[in-house]
Amino acid sequence: MQSSSLLLAGGAVAGGLSVARAAHSFGSDTIRVGLIGCGGRGTGAVTQALSTVDGEVRLTAMGDLFEDRMQTAFRTIKSKHPDRVDVTRDTRFVGFDAYQKVLQADVDVVILATPPGFRPLHFEAAVDAGKHVFMEKPVATDAPGVRRVLAANAIAKHNGLAVSVGLQRHHEARYRQCVAQLHAGMIGDVIMSRAYWNGSGIWVRPRQQNDTELQYQCRNWYYFNWLCGDHITEQHVHNLDVINWVMDGFPVDAQGQGGRQVRTGEDTGQIFDHHFVEYTYDGGAKLISQCRHMKGCWNSVGEYVHGTRGYAIVNKAEIYDHQDNLIWKSDAAVEQGKGWQQQHHDLFAALRRGESPNEADYGAHSTMTAIMGRMATYGGKVVRWDDAIHSDIALADFDSLRSWDDVPPVLPADDGSYPVAVPGKTIVV
Repeated sequence: MQSSSLLLAGGAVAGGLSVARAAHSFGSDTIRVGLIGCGGRGTGAVTQALSTVDGEVRLTAMGDLFEDRMQTAFRTIKSKHPDRVDVTRDTRFVGFDAYQKVLQADVDVVILATPPGFRPLHFEAAVDAGKHVFMEKPVATDAPGVRRVLAANAIAKHNGLAVSVGLQRHHEARYRQCVAQLHAGMIGDVIMSRAYWNGSGIWVRPRQQNDTELQYQCRNWYYFNWLCGDHITEQHVHNLDVINWVMDGFPVDAQGQGGRQVRTGEDTGQIFDHHFVEYTYDGGAKLISQCRHMKGCWNSVGEYVHGTRGYAIVNKAEIYDHQDNLIWKSDAAVEQGKGWQQQHHDLFAALRRGESPNEADYGAHSTMTAIMGRMATYGGKVVRWDDAIHSDIALADFDSLRSWDDVPPVLPADDGSYPVAVPGKTIVV
């Protein structure tokens, strides 16, 4: 495992964080959940949390920037779990301070599912409030945010707080079995890996009448780097995380290329539609990484690991020798979305046993791997891990946002277009 000073990279543990109560066994007690971020992923995560077995779980507080998203999420969750929703009008909060009000409510576990740029701020506040945390991936959109998460997590571990991260493949039996076989040496030494998330793209949310610029960007958050981190960070982090898991570490450098071939309108903000990154791990093994959002192209989502004695298709949990003979295959059942549900089963079962599992460090390392890849494609130069993690380039000051009249960190030009990275010119570290 690579060693690093990441826990204190760029500064000491965040000031002001307090020593909270240590974890205790919930046993058969009711576990109260608060939701911060009521979009599709937050709605899904709470639905899965309320579906856990072996004990009572109840939703008691909700917070979001938008009233309409709050109401939609409330109705959806209530329809699926009518007997497990104790949220009242007094425990539904809207606005930039909604996260603080949820944390002040009667909750034991908080689910953080806002756009990723807010994650470091909200995670730090949750730890300070002494709450167990489930937070969606990625955990930040820039290096200062990653360092902030790592610093807060040092306090979380000291205080016995459980932290689960939405990199659900770690909770899927087929992935766990396959990675265990690779760690046991079934394919010998790893020479190279390949990771893909090539698809046709996702939603675009149009500007609504009377939206301020900040409201529009927060609604259409996927296309603004300060909120999303680009799709290499928001989505492809899953595949990069799997390779880090196999390698038991993170890359030492990255170089790559990317751009906007089909995303040319103002409604798609700043992010690239394709990235290709070559990562290098300690010892020289390479990872070839692709992510693309284009219709009509070759699509693939998965991970491949090549070794001196064979290769693995990790997402299929299959291992082959160099003559393409299948030598191992997981016998675990294939269940769509099982990892999404299993990660909540695992978290709540651990809490009932008085355990405090903590996934924030590897979640931060994998997030930083994706950010380093974005730095490489945006800048067009080799980016080294130590330079990337210590970068002081922050995409936004989330602590200062108070109202919809605040000015976002990026603004459109007169023609409506937003600033886009230009490889060879854009400063990324």
